[in-house]
Amino acid sequence: MQRPIRIITHSLMTGVGPLRVAQPLPVHALRNVDPFILLHHAGPQTFEAGGAVHRIDPHPHRGFEPVSFVYKGSVLHRDSLGNEGTINAGEVQWITSGSGIIHSEGPTAALQEAGGELEMIQLWVNLPAEKKMMTPAYQELHRDHMIRLDVLNGALDLDLVSGSYMGHVGPATTQSPVLTAMGHFRPGPTATLAAPAYANLAIYVLNGQLRINGDHVVERHSLAVFESTGDTIEIEALTEGSLLLLGGQPLGEPVAMYGPFVMNTEEQLHEALHDYSIGKFGVLEH
Repeated sequence: MQRPIRIITHSLMTGVGPLRVAQPLPVHALRNVDPFILLHHAGPQTFEAGGAVHRIDPHPHRGFEPVSFVYKGSVLHRDSLGNEGTINAGEVQWITSGSGIIHSEGPTAALQEAGGELEMIQLWVNLPAEKKMMTPAYQELHRDHMIRLDVLNGALDLDLVSGSYMGHVGPATTQSPVLTAMGHFRPGPTATLAAPAYANLAIYVLNGQLRINGDHVVERHSLAVFESTGDTIEIEALTEGSLLLLGGQPLGEPVAMYGPFVMNTEEQLHEALHDYSIGKFGVLEH
């Protein structure tokens, strides 16, 4: 049975530090796709050779996992745990903020010295209530960690980052059942894709056009969210482009958000603000 589309959202445009970003989640019509609570798509943005390095200043997180998927360029990450690392196109950094972490990120000095494009997605994955105060952790997932899946009769390449799909398991460690895969597609005939076995399922199109289930054209900066039942999706790639495939088992828990904190209650948000103000998240210099 075909898995129908429930809603297609179109992005709001906003800014994060030096980056212009598209935000298809949350929007007025869709507050979350549990456990996914925010998606920011930055770029593609061109940096001139020899320009100053503009980074997102150090900032805190608690209670969720900010995950960065780099499609073009390179990103430098630093955090209050002492981690520092670079991820390039086709690579991912997966932060489990847990009880609290401070981090900063932005284009590498090498990218700005040489010039070039940066395009990336940051996805916020909610943590279950029982894990919101877990010890923070950091994962760097490079190209040789990914599992490449060729689907749609060769019209779509998927790099499996986390979760289970087509008999494979992605390399990322997650705190609830979460599927993420970076994809690149090219024009081809209509083909049937096995729907990943997750109650919540979505496809975000960074650029290009897909025709899904015959009557929905999903374009750049759009998020297609599927109903919870059905085991196939019909897809035709109309152009070249890129996507992010998402699947998750809903947590079904209250969500309280304030800035960079995602908790279950207002009281927990006040506690997060207090703990950050007295230095419990550690220190990260500029």
